[in-house]
Amino acid sequence: MSFLEYLESNLPSVESFHPYFNEALAWVLKAGGKHFRAQLVIGTAKAINPSCDPYAAALAVELLHTYSLIHDDLPAMDNANLRRGVPTLHVKYDEVTAILVGDALNTAAFGVLANSNLPPQIAIKCIQVLSKNGGLDGMVIGQAIDCYFENKKLSLDELEFLHLHKTGALIAASMQIGAIVAGASDEESNDIYKAGLKLGLAFQIHDDIIDATSSSDKAGKPTNNDSSKNSFTNLLGVDKAIEARDELEKQIINQIQNQDVKELVSNLINKYLKG
Repeated sequence: MSFLEYLESNLPSVESFHPYFNEALAWVLKAGGKHFRAQLVIGTAKAINPSCDPYAAALAVELLHTYSLIHDDLPAMDNANLRRGVPTLHVKYDEVTAILVGDALNTAAFGVLANSNLPPQIAIKCIQVLSKNGGLDGMVIGQAIDCYFENKKLSLDELEFLHLHKTGALIAASMQIGAIVAGASDEESNDIYKAGLKLGLAFQIHDDIIDATSSSDKAGKPTNNDSSKNSFTNLLGVDKAIEARDELEKQIINQIQNQDVKELVSNLINKYLKG
C-alpha cells in the first residue's frame, strides 16, 4: 500500500451539518505535495524493520505538518495565495475555515497515534516526539521567531536556530518516529534524530534556493518573496547557500550508521534536494 492510498482511506471527517468542513479537510490533504515527512517515517521504519506497520504514525505526521502549512499561509503570517500549485485553504474557502481545519488536523494527529494499533509504549514515545518537535520546543518557537524577526536581520547562527526549529525539528521527528515504530534502540533513534535535524536544515536551504532562483509556476508556490526576509540565500548568496546545503548532505550521510537508512536518506536527497 502506498501512503497516498492509506491517506485517502483514512481522511479525517466529522458528522455535522456544516456545508463544506469535511470537504475542506479532504481537499487540503489531497492537494498535492510530496508527503516528504510521511515518507521519512515509512522509509526509516521499513529500513530498520521491514515487517513493521508505520502508516498510522506517518499519517499523524502528515496531519500535523499540513496544519502547520495552513496556518503558515494565513494573512497574519505569510499571507500566501498559492501552495502546492493550488490556492491556499483560506483563499479557496475562508480564513475561519482555514484556522479551524488547521486546529482539527493538529489535534487529530495525536488522536491517530493514541488510537493506533501500535504497542502503548511505542505510541506514547511517538506522541512525545511529535508534541515536542511540532510544538513549543520545535516548530512553534521557530515560526514565532520567523514572524517576529521578519524585518530584522538575523545572524547565521540565529537563522540556523530558527530553521532547525521551524523546519528541521519535524523532519528529524519524522525519522525518529519511524525508528521508534521499527523498534530501534533509544541510542539509534537519537542518532537518527540528529541526522534528521541536519536534513531539515538542508531542506530549508534548498527551499530558499528555489525561492531565489525559480518561477512560481515551477515551484508551485509564490517565489522571490524573500528579498527582504531572513533567508540563507540573502545571508550567504545563492552560490554559498548551495555549498552549505551540499556540505550538510555529506555530513548527514556520514552520520547515519544503519546502511539501509543511509541508502534511504541518500535516495531522498537525490530525489528532493537534487531534482
